[in-house]
Amino acid sequence: MVTHPSKASNDTRGCPDATLLHAPAALTTVWDSAWSHLLERVGVHFSRSDVRTHAGAYLKGLLSPVERKNGWQLAEVVGDQTPYALQHLLGRARWDADAVRDDLRGYVVEHFGDPSGVLVIDETGFLKKGTHSAGVQRQYSGTAGRIENCQVGVFLAYATPHGHTFIDRALYLPASWLDDRGRCERAGIHADATFATKPQLALQMLERALDAGVTASWVVGDEVYGQDSKVRQWLEERRQPYVLAVSSQHRIWRDFRRLKLSELVDQLPAREWHRLSAGNGSKGPRWYDWAYACCEGPEPKSWQRGILFRRSVTDPSDVAYYVVGAIAPIPLKALACAAGSRWTIEESFESAKGEVGLDHYEVRSWTGWYRHVTLALWAHAFLTVQRAAADAEAPRRKKVRFTGSRRSADPVDGPRGPTSALVAPLERAS
Repeated sequence: MVTHPSKASNDTRGCPDATLLHAPAALTTVWDSAWSHLLERVGVHFSRSDVRTHAGAYLKGLLSPVERKNGWQLAEVVGDQTPYALQHLLGRARWDADAVRDDLRGYVVEHFGDPSGVLVIDETGFLKKGTHSAGVQRQYSGTAGRIENCQVGVFLAYATPHGHTFIDRALYLPASWLDDRGRCERAGIHADATFATKPQLALQMLERALDAGVTASWVVGDEVYGQDSKVRQWLEERRQPYVLAVSSQHRIWRDFRRLKLSELVDQLPAREWHRLSAGNGSKGPRWYDWAYACCEGPEPKSWQRGILFRRSVTDPSDVAYYVVGAIAPIPLKALACAAGSRWTIEESFESAKGEVGLDHYEVRSWTGWYRHVTLALWAHAFLTVQRAAADAEAPRRKKVRFTGSRRSADPVDGPRGPTSALVAPLERAS
């Protein structure tokens, strides 16, 4: 049976989130079985039985409907009188978060792997009040939309028609931290740590994924990664197609001149624009006008570089730009779908923070951040896989769409592409 959080104990056999979803009895049994397999799979990475039990309890707490998933709240959910055991799990206990991450990637690929998959890179901010958390400083946070005191994590997600969730993570360490080795030591940052830009962190994660055999038709990301020529060069060396956002000031060669994209877009004839959907959103197809222009200059054999333009249907002055590298020929519709898939990681950030406490941690150390985030990504992947499985089993049931911690009915029949992974097609128990 599924244990309700209010009656939870250290017994981690029941997956608490099935109660949150008000699942019918048959689906509850499926969830219990999947939860048992999850504990077995993750448990092999913890040699000590007590640490293994605490890891299962931590995952159970992250999947529970408790509003704030901090140490004391999670301890209460799993039946502990204090949070010390869970704090030990994130701090001093001996286990390898990177090995758990590698297994996470394998789990996601087993359930969602598809040749049409897309690897999505992006970063998110974790707002902080103090100055002791590893990597914290005043820096731009996309979460807040302004400069804030925060940590910044770079993430890699995998999106396919079956679902989308995270497969890797890295904490950005500003150069100012590395100039103060005493501060690094107090935050548990290794003495051999070196500075890496966000694009460099992204490349490390992409290399791990591709070397592990993750199949992806495209790599997509925002301007932080598109503006970095080394990212594009590395992907081309791997013959990995990409669609990466760039600014309007990005320049390319055109008719033997270096033009800004904001200048080039005005020269495109009307016949070059085509109205296509970038994929389905919460209100149906997301329509834009799209155009593509080839770049001039030497290219690898059978490889084509170009610029993708996306223009708002209602405001023609609102234009987004993407650099493209792929094996020719490149269908415009495929480019539009690839560019549109970047929103999947935004939805994953929202659901991971709202449902499994991705940003609810209270740890300050480098190790603590990686351990909490890795387990939170496991919780998110498990939840996403189970919802996708339920969606496939009951495609015509009334769905309950989850965004953050809020729920709203979404009477859509059948899967809606990548978004179906975060839709729970479960009827409320009568």
